[in-house]
Amino acid sequence: MEAIISTSLPHVPWNKGKLTGQKSPLKLKEIWAIRIRLQLGGKTRDLAMFNLAIDSKLRACDLTKLRVRDVCMGTRVAPRATVMQQKTQRPVQFEITEQTRESVENWIRVAGMSPSDFLFPGRIQASPHLSTRQYARIVHRWIKSIGLDDTAYGTHTMRRTKASLIYRRTKNLRAVQLLLGHTKLESTVRYLGIEVDDALEMAEQTEV
Repeated sequence: MEAIISTSLPHVPWNKGKLTGQKSPLKLKEIWAIRIRLQLGGKTRDLAMFNLAIDSKLRACDLTKLRVRDVCMGTRVAPRATVMQQKTQRPVQFEITEQTRESVENWIRVAGMSPSDFLFPGRIQASPHLSTRQYARIVHRWIKSIGLDDTAYGTHTMRRTKASLIYRRTKNLRAVQLLLGHTKLESTVRYLGIEVDDALEMAEQTEV
């Protein structure tokens, strides 16, 4: 009996040769380095997107689907906004800082947008808004532009950055949990990459 020879190619894992797992947040000096490069390069859309991604701490699926009316009151960007999260179906509120408001207003004006328009429209006809894949490529471009290894960073970098900075300054885990819209404290602990026992102890101390 003749042996059957398989001609199929061996399965190659999707993550072979890639660094996976939790992505690093940006440091304050790295945030400013990217901002300056985007400003000098006249990247109006990217500057608005970068600033809003940092401030909002939204997941990529929520950030890319924002409409002008979600962040604006009339013709001005509001100091606070509330968005329904796609993953949890729970609302999350975030502050929009002055420099972010200015950059987003500038982008809306340059793009000639109306309240019902997607804030970051797609550049292909099939997608009315930027896809998460396109957004991921843009984030990696930002990271590379300041000489960092982009394999250690991703779209979750943008979500984690401000939360990590706030936690480092305040050690208030409950506040960060609310800012990220997490239903479980343990999710926030894992997200920040800190020891569970230490984090829960600090959370209890802030409630005393």
